[in-house]
Amino acid sequence: MEAIKHALKALRKRHLLEEGAHSPAFIALSRPIVSQITEAWLLDLCIRGSEWKEKAENLEVELQQCYKAQSRLSEQLVVEVAESRASKALVQEKESMISELQNELSQARDECSRLAELLEEKTKALELLISEHQEVKGQLEATTLRADNVEAENKILIDRWMLEKMKDAERLNEDLAQKSVKLKRFESRSSIPDLPRANAIYEDMLDRLKGSNIQLLARQQVDGVVRQSEEGAEYYVESTIPTICKQRIPAHEGGCASILFEYNSGKLVSGGQDKAVKMWDTNTGSLTRTLYGSLGTVLDMCITHDNKSVIAASSANNLYVWDVSSGRVRHTLTGHVDKVCAVDVSKVSNRNVVSAAYDRTIKVWDLQKGYCVNTLIFHSNCNALCFSMDGQTICSGHVDGNLRLWDIQTGKLLSEVAAHSFAVTSLSLSRSGNVILSSGRDNLHNLFDMRTLEICATLRGNGNRVASNWSRSCLSPDDGYVAGGSADGSVHIWSVTNAKIVSTLKEHTSPVLCCSWSNLGKPLATSDKNGNICVWS
Repeated sequence: MEAIKHALKALRKRHLLEEGAHSPAFIALSRPIVSQITEAWLLDLCIRGSEWKEKAENLEVELQQCYKAQSRLSEQLVVEVAESRASKALVQEKESMISELQNELSQARDECSRLAELLEEKTKALELLISEHQEVKGQLEATTLRADNVEAENKILIDRWMLEKMKDAERLNEDLAQKSVKLKRFESRSSIPDLPRANAIYEDMLDRLKGSNIQLLARQQVDGVVRQSEEGAEYYVESTIPTICKQRIPAHEGGCASILFEYNSGKLVSGGQDKAVKMWDTNTGSLTRTLYGSLGTVLDMCITHDNKSVIAASSANNLYVWDVSSGRVRHTLTGHVDKVCAVDVSKVSNRNVVSAAYDRTIKVWDLQKGYCVNTLIFHSNCNALCFSMDGQTICSGHVDGNLRLWDIQTGKLLSEVAAHSFAVTSLSLSRSGNVILSSGRDNLHNLFDMRTLEICATLRGNGNRVASNWSRSCLSPDDGYVAGGSADGSVHIWSVTNAKIVSTLKEHTSPVLCCSWSNLGKPLATSDKNGNICVWS
């Protein structure tokens, strides 16, 4: 561009110089011709003027060409300046993209290094877990081998014990035979006339003794009909079918998941989502006591047979034991790591309590010591459980729909049965302890023989839908009826004899969560998801 400018300046300067040199000739030509000028000079001047004029025209043409070249170069300059600016903007954009990509690359490198460190940590942890797994596997194999050896030794000991018992029986038979021979010899030699009568009296006394032992055993195993006078005895009354809602109690805010009656009493205990445990007089519907201290929703409850302690299972992963007389928390049982959804107390001793939580454990507690004495672990969470009548076994209902029997002392699984196609929601033991009622999310209520886990009856009904995983149904005190709540707010009463619905109670406006029957035969209490309790008679 600078070179073009210099060339134009030089061309203009040259033009001006030539124009200055030719100016005298132009002036002379413009003046009038003087007579004294000779013809030769005039001719020469004309020739020179024509040459100069030609040169001037050439210079004019050259100047126009320079102007045209200048305009072309200016246009080209404008285009090149625009392209230069566009290229500069593109370069700046590329530079910004390069800086952004460099930042992303540095971040990716940092993330890669962090992930590499994390991978190294996880690899070390995995190696540690593998080594621990191998160690535990070795311990398990050793324990299994010891258990097999102990089982083999037990079998050998049992065989030896049976052999010794057989030998003892043979010796007793031999002794009895010898005594019988001696007695016959004595009778044949004796001259006492009343000896046969004495022998008859002796045999009659033995028969009476055997009969009294059998009768005592029968009384101990009778289906809860025997009335006793000592403390803790249960009073038997025939149950009636409830038809009328006697009381409607707004008991808890947010729902009432658990209710139960005191033993040999019409007083009702309830626990709800408001974290309170309340005691009610079902005759008047009035609140008699409130037990505070739970830090979570009360999901299940039980009461000792002397009505002195209430135990509640809480969503705060704890169990709370209240002293009813003082209303204070006597124990807070900790050890579960998830919500506790089921609890029961032994029917033999008030010190043994069992609980189940959603940490896949069942724990056995000693209330006198205030801590856990045994933990049972299983792969399926337990929704409901109860003690057997002898307090030696517990029955648990699980999310996988199975019932399982456990030995409370050894923690060994004794037997199991597929009770429902979906989760078990509640368990209720009969008065005799021989039959257990299980309810499930498949909307069925099954009765099982507690001793063999064989199904005895199945209760179902149109429109009956179990409301939740912890919906509690119950047996009547005489084991003749089953009460179960439904998601539509109705309560169905089945007859155990013919497995048919004999009554449908409608008062609740929300799903019924729990049913409890007083062991006096009446009333029946039900609770719903709105926290209301209905007392039926």
